[in-house]
Amino acid sequence: MATEAYCVKCKAKRDMKDPKEVSMNGKGGKKRAAMKGTCPVCGTGMFRILGLKK
Repeated sequence: MATEAYCVKCKAKRDMKDPKEVSMNGKGGKKRAAMKGTCPVCGTGMFRILGLKK
């Protein structure tokens, strides 16, 4: 599954390399799902927040 995210260094949307799903704290104590990976071109860390996790 290719996950697209914005690379701040390249200033372009790219598919993440080695994406992993992580959870983070959201507002109201709810858990939020996010994807964390690296840019295939420059190697910078990429992060994309997903929908609410129930």
